[in-house]
Amino acid sequence: MTDAFAALLGPLGWLTGADAAAYARDWTGDWQGEPIGVARPRDRAEAAALVRLCAAREVALVPAGGRTGLTGGAVVGERPAIVVSLERMAAIRALDAVEGTIVAEAGCAIAALQRAAAEAGRLFPLSFGAEGSATVGGALSTNAGGIRALRYGSARDLCLGIEAVLPDGSLLDELRRVRKNNTGYDLRHLLIGAEGTLGLITAAAFRLAPPLRVLETALVAVPSPAAALALFARLDEGGADLVAFELIGALPWGAALARGLRAPLPEGPPWWCLVEAGSPDASRPLRPMLEARIAAALEAGEATDATFADSEAARAHLWKIRETIPEGTRALGPALPTDVAVPVSAVPEFLARAEAALARGWPEARFVAFGHLGDGNIHIVALGPAGEEQKAWKRRLAAAEEAINDIAVSLGGSFSAEHGIGRSKLAAMRRLKPPPALAAMRAIKAALDPRVLFNPGTLIPDG
Repeated sequence: MTDAFAALLGPLGWLTGADAAAYARDWTGDWQGEPIGVARPRDRAEAAALVRLCAAREVALVPAGGRTGLTGGAVVGERPAIVVSLERMAAIRALDAVEGTIVAEAGCAIAALQRAAAEAGRLFPLSFGAEGSATVGGALSTNAGGIRALRYGSARDLCLGIEAVLPDGSLLDELRRVRKNNTGYDLRHLLIGAEGTLGLITAAAFRLAPPLRVLETALVAVPSPAAALALFARLDEGGADLVAFELIGALPWGAALARGLRAPLPEGPPWWCLVEAGSPDASRPLRPMLEARIAAALEAGEATDATFADSEAARAHLWKIRETIPEGTRALGPALPTDVAVPVSAVPEFLARAEAALARGWPEARFVAFGHLGDGNIHIVALGPAGEEQKAWKRRLAAAEEAINDIAVSLGGSFSAEHGIGRSKLAAMRRLKPPPALAAMRAIKAALDPRVLFNPGTLIPDG
């Protein structure tokens, strides 16, 4: 059977054995599955031919982007399958600075889009820690969010059009670059967030934004999440042009600094806020505006200390600390991560209830909290004792994850904010997704992929 794939794709397009080993696991190392082989088509025609071959032979396929996901959605599960990587399809097909659009293939790295946009005097706003390796296809498949979702939205909000190969091998060309396209069902939105279960995204069109010609970044120490929320409201209501507003607990902050990073302010406060504001207008006085608002927060007791980044190097250092948190916390012991979102106003209550639930049921777990307060996406990590095996800790804390998800949902939130469902959240989908929504998802899947060839065992739990 593998000979047919080799004949179609050639020696660079079909990998097996040791060459395919890297595609058998995800970034966390928690999910592994040996593929039959790895298909690397070089263009959309070859991608469509690959899907038709899989359909003819009833071979399942698992689309994979930069493999930086955290939920096991890009590795082979129990069913034998090939992995499909579009890393050879990484071209930027078009960029129009006047209309503010860019068209890129699915294998193009997010950082490459950012660079291309910047060279054209525009901004591609999507930004997160893995942007150097994460790809267009992967970001759309999980509707990636990141640090600037507060201002610009998630990947879905930036995507204007999409091109994909459907499970029957036909090419769906909805690669429009217009803001208004009211011609029936928007199939783009079915494919975004579908985690490769409905089709293979091959390219996408995105909107670009004006460049941020003035950017101000501040680190603010706060006594509590409630104080952080008050600071956010103070800045937002004051028209500070917020781009990002991160909330970071003392433990993850210290874990990041322990990786050899310099502390910008003296240690001590229980919470930190990393605040960034930006404007396309170079004359806009963002620094005085932020200084005045933060000074008022200091006077009101909503903040206890603050510092501004006075250079690009200082700004980059602050964000380096934030981006090092996942690596830093994992170095302290086994970690059970969660990815929830609640209404912004409910963040303090959510954190209090989640910490109390962990302390009550799992006192051996250390409470780690950080995330995007500006859009309500907070990551809670239950950190275990050093030396305990990662998989054993996650099994032991499964009920803790359920408890945190339950709290988020009870507050009107979501149990998966930006990392997707993959394989790790199937139980949560079965338990917490409303039955009519699950039924509709299953009906759509059955209509487009009746033989369940696309990413089986991912996103949609068995009925």
